[in-house]
Amino acid sequence: MSSIKLNLTGDVAELTRTLCDIESVSGNEAEIADAIEQALAGFSHLSLTRDGNAVVAKTNLGKPTCVVIAGHIDTVPVADNLPSKLMAFEREQVIWGRGSVDMKAGVAVMLKLAAEITKPAFDLVWVFYDQEEIEASKNGLGRLVRNHPELITGNFAILCEPTAATIEGGCNGTMRIDIHASGIKAHSARPWMGSNAIHKLGNVLNILNAYIPEEIEVDGLVFRESLNAVQVSGGIAGNVIPDQATVTLNYRFAPSRNVQDATEYLETLFADFTLTVVDSAAGARPGMDLPEAKAFVAAVGASVNPKYGWTDVARFSEMGIPAVNYGPGDPNKAHADDENVPASQIYACEAGLRKFLAPNL
Repeated sequence: MSSIKLNLTGDVAELTRTLCDIESVSGNEAEIADAIEQALAGFSHLSLTRDGNAVVAKTNLGKPTCVVIAGHIDTVPVADNLPSKLMAFEREQVIWGRGSVDMKAGVAVMLKLAAEITKPAFDLVWVFYDQEEIEASKNGLGRLVRNHPELITGNFAILCEPTAATIEGGCNGTMRIDIHASGIKAHSARPWMGSNAIHKLGNVLNILNAYIPEEIEVDGLVFRESLNAVQVSGGIAGNVIPDQATVTLNYRFAPSRNVQDATEYLETLFADFTLTVVDSAAGARPGMDLPEAKAFVAAVGASVNPKYGWTDVARFSEMGIPAVNYGPGDPNKAHADDENVPASQIYACEAGLRKFLAPNL
């Protein structure tokens, strides 16, 4: 049981501060999960399920449409940025502290609306999950899907990741590949006796320098792809011609491609080399042409952009649930030592989601 009481019907910015002050670095979410579960248990219109340190709250109204709203409750490690502070910045009130952007402001909005919206236009599934900031195998949303697939169902999903109160549809996929080259060791004073593996990677870099990112329209949004070298390794000493070298590439691909498509594209682009896929994650189509997505955009009244990075909306896409990202906070401030969120964005997201989920209230 948590000794911290969350006021779900008070000011949402103050609720954000309370959540931030519960340290919940990935793997240490028990206290914040306890606080969330205790707070939501007092509302009869919600049925609760706890799985590890993830909490799911559902309405069961028999509505024809179900909307999932999700957010993670963990943060990256603290960097002398707790407890939180309420500060003024350029005549704007901001909440400063670890997790304020990524993503306890979004979680605060979710909690307040979960408590207050008792007669929504849709059946709602509120998902508060753990361990998003670490390796994918431990992700709480993925665990919920495996352990309780009957809970994570719906026609449309909203992930309250920080988007500065704009709407970001879907997300790009991501893939890391290694391209390896072999040579022959030799003394660097007699390089003709060997074969330089690092030099053999020169053509890979030439291809990257000539690469023109594709812009691909998916469901009305234009996703910009990217392909970059992110790491190079090779050589054993300053006077030895290297016999092994590897360059690692990161490919961000539009959600029109699946992982197999992306792999085949890179194999064609680097036809003279052998590729090894290190890891990959498919993207998510935004589904902005669906009635629920159109209604969401109309209710929120915010601009709609593609999501170039990868987020857990991709997990919803795998389940056939179109999803968007929408939450307070500048994503460029996520994980920063000076992480902070404008209070105005928290209120804007609260109002936007409320208008979509309960337009008649």
